[in-house]
Amino acid sequence: MSEATTTARPPEPDFSAVTTEELLAYRDAENRFRASGAARAVLGEPDTGAAIVWQKVALPGRDLPVRVYRPAPAGDDGTEEARTDPLPLVVHVHGGSFVGTAVQCDWTSSHLAARLPALVVSVEHRLLAPGNPLSDAADDGWDVLRHVVGHAEQWGVDPARTAVFGESCGALISALTAIRAREAGPELRAQVLVNPAVDVTGTMFDYPSVAEYAYNPTRALPQLELFQRLAVPPGADARAVSPLYADDLSGLAPALVVVPTRDAAADHGRRYAERLREAGTTVRLSEYPGAPHAFLTLPGIEPQAHAARAEILAFLQAALAK
Repeated sequence: MSEATTTARPPEPDFSAVTTEELLAYRDAENRFRASGAARAVLGEPDTGAAIVWQKVALPGRDLPVRVYRPAPAGDDGTEEARTDPLPLVVHVHGGSFVGTAVQCDWTSSHLAARLPALVVSVEHRLLAPGNPLSDAADDGWDVLRHVVGHAEQWGVDPARTAVFGESCGALISALTAIRAREAGPELRAQVLVNPAVDVTGTMFDYPSVAEYAYNPTRALPQLELFQRLAVPPGADARAVSPLYADDLSGLAPALVVVPTRDAAADHGRRYAERLREAGTTVRLSEYPGAPHAFLTLPGIEPQAHAARAEILAFLQAALAK
């Protein structure tokens, strides 16, 4: 039986009425597809200049998987050369919220590792589900950053050249991480937020882009509604996990906010960039006309993914230079 047959993409459930059992079954099947060779035609091939491995990070109360990308330079004899200088660090968080895996971002993460060059650590955070709210995923992103920086020599990184990078819900987690880092360190050089969803409060849907793209080009609204229900259990403080409503956005790492315009969450990114600018934080808002949500993970079918990846690479090269 071929891989394409064994890793066929599952149909989306009705997100407005999905049960916990149906959600978990869909998540497992969808993530198997995203991690399969069959998905590479859409998600893109990893950069051959990077070595990719899974590792476990020992965090308080849990061991968390991370996907680690290192530049893999070769000597004249074809053997890997030992790298003596510490690398800059990029802590990455994938999108999807209740579904998703670091593997779906291999195309971009491996490219950054090889071309910056840098160590890219992609957080396989706890996915949103009943009993696993957004605060858990946010803690995973923050704790991985602190762990790697706190063991910089072991990881071979320069803690003074660190950035965070996230996509969609991962961008929300990265934005929260940047805010926490301002308070407790480390001092970040940059934050890259791609199609960020940064508001899970009652105003989450009160944006023109949500109304315009609620059901086109995808059924975004039911997914966003499920995201919100899982992110913030009854009685929890939605503002605490909504970067848009942070009391103070001054003094944060310079930001690149990438917004695909054909996206229900587009105005989240626009408004967050506006709030950063108002607070005095350096920010570049970069819009990609006609691109849909998650376009950066779809280079096989979304040509603008290539331009966005190039822009992110150039931004991080400048930010993480010695």
